[in-house]
Amino acid sequence: MMKRIIYLLLIIVMPIYALANDEANILLKKGNDQYAKGQYKEAITTYQKIVNDGHQSALVYYNLGNAYFKNEDVPSALLYYEKAHKLSPGDDDINFNIQFANQKTADKVEAGTEFFITKWWHSFILRFSLTTLAVLTILFIIAGSALLIVYRFTNSVSIKKWSFYSALVILLLGFASMFVASRQDQYFDAHHGAIIFSTSVNVKSAPTPNAKNLFLIHDGTKVEILEDNNGWMKIRLASGNEGWINASDAKEI
Repeated sequence: MMKRIIYLLLIIVMPIYALANDEANILLKKGNDQYAKGQYKEAITTYQKIVNDGHQSALVYYNLGNAYFKNEDVPSALLYYEKAHKLSPGDDDINFNIQFANQKTADKVEAGTEFFITKWWHSFILRFSLTTLAVLTILFIIAGSALLIVYRFTNSVSIKKWSFYSALVILLLGFASMFVASRQDQYFDAHHGAIIFSTSVNVKSAPTPNAKNLFLIHDGTKVEILEDNNGWMKIRLASGNEGWINASDAKEI
């Protein structure tokens, strides 16, 4: 359990430092300048270098998605918008651009109805980014610990009471922030998605080339990955339809 919490804290704090590197900041500024001048292919190359160097940032993914969209590469735009969404699921600009780019895809998949409590819970845990939750967790724990120190060393009875109960409330908020971050992490683990990159793909009933064709999907469609099997991927659409595709037809988010 403790190992899991430490791992989670590392995951949620990493985006804070994602752009702390001077070289990444220089490349980000260069990419932004190229984008502003309409040099979308050059901007893609610049943003992609930041990503290839191992930096994970919602801002870089979002800008890269915008550059791909301007370059009329909708599947790549959606791939990077979705990567940005995983790091900052509550960002209105990212969510708007995902919806806007989806209007350019051939498949209009209607999502199945979700139980209202489940829908509310998912909306709640995805409201804030992991970075925000990490900062809140750290600030609440530091503030709560400071109040406990005040409680320990003050001689005033009224200040002791005030600092003790305030510390309890603030520490509870800190653990609540950590809990929401862990639920968000588990949500994305359970909803591992991919974007279709082939022009059209026959979804099959089994992971073999000769299996029955179930339905057809096109580039830009988002699918949920259910299983991998020797170069084949079992996928599910938002509508609930399931089947198998060749793994080379999609790129994982």
